[in-house]
Amino acid sequence: MTKKIKEAQKEEAIKIKSSGKGEKFADMSSGPIIDEAKIEKELQQTAPSEEAEKKKVKGPRVRGKKYQAVKKQIDANKTYSLKEALELLKKVSFGKFIGLVEAHFTVSEKGLSGEVNLPYFSGKARRVVIFNDGLIEEIKAGKVNFDVLLASPAEMAKILPLAKVLGPKGLMPNPKNGTLVAEPEKALKNFSASALHFQTEKDFPLIHTVIGKVNQPTEELQANFEALIKAVNPKNIKKVVLKSSMSPSIKVNLE
Repeated sequence: MTKKIKEAQKEEAIKIKSSGKGEKFADMSSGPIIDEAKIEKELQQTAPSEEAEKKKVKGPRVRGKKYQAVKKQIDANKTYSLKEALELLKKVSFGKFIGLVEAHFTVSEKGLSGEVNLPYFSGKARRVVIFNDGLIEEIKAGKVNFDVLLASPAEMAKILPLAKVLGPKGLMPNPKNGTLVAEPEKALKNFSASALHFQTEKDFPLIHTVIGKVNQPTEELQANFEALIKAVNPKNIKKVVLKSSMSPSIKVNLE
């Protein structure tokens, strides 16, 4: 009797019609019916087209015509003397404004930092402040409107909670660079506009700094650069290039 009941149930299975492909039958116990043709069609509609995929792929950066024109004046395989590099830099700087002269170093290790007093104004005045309670909320909000922060050891308890903001910018007061001192007011005199702080990137042995403006005399820029090289120490330098705010890079020979 049980066998007959099962056969009857099987005969009463749900009848399903598929578009133009005859009839399909399914036993209720076999689970839901999957219409593969329908799913395939939906996948084709939702899948990104080849054209859309191509748009996502970014090609190499394309420089402007002015950049390409001045780049031809620089021999990429040549390492220029300092004087040659500075004179050439003045010729290939094509910005409408007076650009800064940048020095970019590849050094032997991360963590190198220091201070140097440039013989001539570097063209980038530094904003030096002494820590006070009024700065706390500004720093917490990410408003860091200074280049050097001086403080006394007594203030460090207030400054430490701000390390997440100040640390990555290299602005935490430190006795090694003279920014953490007993009398910040007196130390302020040592941080003149011509004093330059340099340090490597956090994760790479690279130093990026400014030694002057394009319109400064070559002799002044040369003197600033030589003072910087001495402070960094030639033994630590693997490679150095000069460039302006608007120019290609020029390799410099330190020998």
